[in-house]
Amino acid sequence: MSNDLLQALSDEKIVAIIRGISAESGDATAEALYEGGIVFLEVTLNTDGALGMISRFKEKYEGRMRIGAGTVLDIGQAKEAVAAGAEYIISPNLDEEVIYYGVEQGIEVWPGTMTPSEIVRAYKAGASAVKVFPMGALGVNYLKEVRGPLNHIPMVATGGVNLSNINNVLDAGAIAVGLGGNLVDKQLVKDGKFDELTKLAQAFVAEVKGAK
Repeated sequence: MSNDLLQALSDEKIVAIIRGISAESGDATAEALYEGGIVFLEVTLNTDGALGMISRFKEKYEGRMRIGAGTVLDIGQAKEAVAAGAEYIISPNLDEEVIYYGVEQGIEVWPGTMTPSEIVRAYKAGASAVKVFPMGALGVNYLKEVRGPLNHIPMVATGGVNLSNINNVLDAGAIAVGLGGNLVDKQLVKDGKFDELTKLAQAFVAEVKGAK
């Protein structure tokens, strides 16, 4: 299962991140992203009603979207996320216990890492890919440099990725990017402009499909 999910991730190249939107706008947001061509959708656990959203989306988009849990900080949250139906777990931090639990459950865990030591530690613990975060502060050159000696470890770049730099980040060696506010625009959601959210998603998808 794991390699199939990772392969799909490297084909799709985008993980849309739902964070901090109201529980009642979650379903319309997911639908807008789905209509825009998004396949990987991460709901962060610090979003109101996150576990409910994960369960509903998993059921509704079965076979069409890959639903995961984000901002999973510890084993307790990991267990809740898996119980809710998350297909993968993404963290801003590295907690080996969460990785071991994922391996045991057959669930992908892509932990947050910054330094070469963390990246290697995560991979050794059983993570099939790591999230390099915060990319916005580290910059594309950091990713390029760290890929030099560690190019055997798949990396998902998260933070500061937008329409104008997404292909630079992918060219620097990321297999995919995590997109929060630059894609899942809270103002559009708040204003109920879901058609505009779909157009934004389409623009990002078109941008990466043109990438090599």
